[in-house]
Amino acid sequence: MKNFFKILMVSALGGVLTLGTYITFFEQQKVEGNTQTLEMPNTLATSYESNRIAAAEKTDFTAIAEKSIHAVVHVKNISTGSRSNSLMEFFYGDTGGSGRQVVGSGSGVIISSDGYIITNNHVIKGARKLEVTLNTKESYQAEVIGVDESTDIALLKIDKGDLPYLPFGDSDHLSVGEWVLAVGNPFNLTSTVTAGIVSAKARDINIMNNNKRIESFIQTDAAVNPGNSGGALVNTRGNLIGINTAISSQTGSYIGYSFAVPSNIAKKVIEDILEFGNVQRAYLGINYEELNSAKASEFGVESTEGVLITRVLDQGAAQEAGLMANDIIVKMDNVKISNFSDLQGFLGSKRPGDEVQTTILRNESEKILSLKLRNQFGKYKFENSDFSQFFIGQLEPISKSEANRYDIDYGVKIVDLKNGVIERTYGVGSGDIILAVEDQKVSNAKEVDQLLKKYQNKDYFELQILTKSGKQGYIRVPTN
Repeated sequence: MKNFFKILMVSALGGVLTLGTYITFFEQQKVEGNTQTLEMPNTLATSYESNRIAAAEKTDFTAIAEKSIHAVVHVKNISTGSRSNSLMEFFYGDTGGSGRQVVGSGSGVIISSDGYIITNNHVIKGARKLEVTLNTKESYQAEVIGVDESTDIALLKIDKGDLPYLPFGDSDHLSVGEWVLAVGNPFNLTSTVTAGIVSAKARDINIMNNNKRIESFIQTDAAVNPGNSGGALVNTRGNLIGINTAISSQTGSYIGYSFAVPSNIAKKVIEDILEFGNVQRAYLGINYEELNSAKASEFGVESTEGVLITRVLDQGAAQEAGLMANDIIVKMDNVKISNFSDLQGFLGSKRPGDEVQTTILRNESEKILSLKLRNQFGKYKFENSDFSQFFIGQLEPISKSEANRYDIDYGVKIVDLKNGVIERTYGVGSGDIILAVEDQKVSNAKEVDQLLKKYQNKDYFELQILTKSGKQGYIRVPTN
């Protein structure tokens, strides 16, 4: 019995000691642990809920989208295509019956309340009829006011007033990372709005098969698909800052990047069309190289950004202003020039006679020179015979005796041929007669000049020639 009580006392004492140790150490450690969990960590776990203070969420696109969709139209290009049915071709031939009707689809942007619409040239090219449908589903036939192949811009007009329109913004001051909306009619789905950011500026993607092309595109990640061409690229202030023109794709549909003609270039093109009937190109009068590490090392300069002048042409704007070979153009007015696409884009928004401040690096020192831009003939303004004199030579109307001899009542005689290329290539010479330019009959030098001016941005123009021996044919005169 005594042993039993001893064991009981030892057990009780052990329990008391164990409980005291637990309270003393383990309960105290638990409180210290709680104190530690109140200290905030340096990083927080990622939240998968919408963050309402993110930059994208701060921008309300609804008002801009509502305004934009009413100013963007659906453009239908109705043309006549060649037959694709081989059985029909067998019975009727290539010219038998009427060609099948082909309907192309694109977009356009209303830029004035009286019905002027800007779109891409490739949207309306080859059209027999153009139909414009507003967001209200009203349709109108459109007239082509003018086109510019080098920028892929066209100007249309419909007979309708009091229209909603988008004002032009300043694309030179557009920033990479800025939010934009693309508005158009992809896949015939009208009034489609997508959002994205400006991914890059002054992109040359070599999409236009034209040696006079001007490529200084705005690149965005806003979704653009077939049918969006000619539609609006709009900034968050509701201003038109680009005309959606192309996508980068291996499938024909959007895969991440789209490209737009900057508004400053598009605006200048349509202003020229309205004021002059053609586009007034501004030239510096230089040969150039784009800079990178290799070129900088080759030419012995430190800068890897800018446009290096390799030659200054006679009677050009650069020569008059005092620019020299090995000067590096880094800024025009307040626009940074990192590559030739930047320079090309800037010049594309200017015309002959405009004065600009040109910032250059010369022997690693910065200089600012003022220059007055000229046209391709080294002049500030076009004169009546500039194009015909440059591309052909001296012209005069045919005489009555020549009209009777060849039995024609139109044509322009080449009095003094200046273009040695067409003389060597085709045997054309002084005394031969030009009957037509681009299939349009001509009767005097002024008409020839106007047509050459109109088609100056093509790679070549076609002349219909009547030789002194009475033979007729067509020749192609290169414009580069």
